[in-house]
Amino acid sequence: MAVKSNLTTMVVCLTLVSLVCSALLGGMYALTAEPIAKANADILKASIEAVLPEGGELSEARPFEVGGQASEYYVSTKDGAPVAYAVKSTTVGFGGPLVLMVGITADGVVYNTSVLSHSETPGLGAKCNTDEKFMNQFKGFDPATKSLTVKKDGGDVDAITASTITSRAYALAIDNAVKAFNSIKGE
Repeated sequence: MAVKSNLTTMVVCLTLVSLVCSALLGGMYALTAEPIAKANADILKASIEAVLPEGGELSEARPFEVGGQASEYYVSTKDGAPVAYAVKSTTVGFGGPLVLMVGITADGVVYNTSVLSHSETPGLGAKCNTDEKFMNQFKGFDPATKSLTVKKDGGDVDAITASTITSRAYALAIDNAVKAFNSIKGE
């Protein structure tokens, strides 16, 4: 005998399907939460290592505000003296948040940068993570003598072709990190 279709039967079926789907989703979250957290921690660690000079002792994350957003920074010390700082900086690019790790030496020069995450357009703004010429221009960049704005705006930064908004966001993230460094150096 077939079940008669009525409102009660439909509600019960929908409730059972929703409960099963919720249980599956919750189970998958529980299974993947730890590996995802470990992968993110590994990305952060690799990024910090990429933006700091070798051979220092790294501090734990220290909370701080960078560019008006909650962030963190790390201090690399040698013989108890700060050698460099790694500052996490977030700005908004063309496609969404652009998160960088910026390494700054104790004398205020940008040592290196690394993209932690971005939502930029593939093939255009996403080149901020792969365009060697663009990324290398920030190695050894001295914000005391150069302007961290794109050349189109009168600065010293060569923009990624067809990605001026992303280039501006990248430069702003570095500028925010430098400003944060100037307020925390020596801590």
